[in-house]
Amino acid sequence: MKSSTGIKIIAENRKAHFNYFLSEFTECGISLRGTEIKSLRVKGATIGDSYIVIRNKEAEIINMYIAPYDQGNIFNHDPLRSRKLLLHKKEIVWFERKMQAEGYTIVPTKIYFKRGKAKVEIALAKGKKAYDKRETIKQRDIARDMKNHY
Repeated sequence: MKSSTGIKIIAENRKAHFNYFLSEFTECGISLRGTEIKSLRVKGATIGDSYIVIRNKEAEIINMYIAPYDQGNIFNHDPLRSRKLLLHKKEIVWFERKMQAEGYTIVPTKIYFKRGKAKVEIALAKGKKAYDKRETIKQRDIARDMKNHY
């Protein structure tokens, strides 16, 4: 799916929008190895269960699945390896402070190509309670009924 802005979306994390209150969206690059970029172009990726951790002043994405490349040989990549996110040190420190002080989590919301480069959109996430999720379902049902009714 290519938009008018030259962005081709590979994967979206719809579960994150349901399970969390999202804020502070940030675009960052991702460090890929070998056949990963080829596999992204062909098959895409899955980020439904992914999250970001900060270790040694570096941000890493955990549980992002990139399928093995069909034409890859013995040098094919590990589908679930942790991958480094390309962020400025100031951004990493800011995210780390938010995680520690205010109890946020960082989750990926989208993976896409922008001018041929793989990018990840990440967001600060605060967990929703069960009643918040029910409210989200209720609002979605109301919007769907209004759309179908009129």
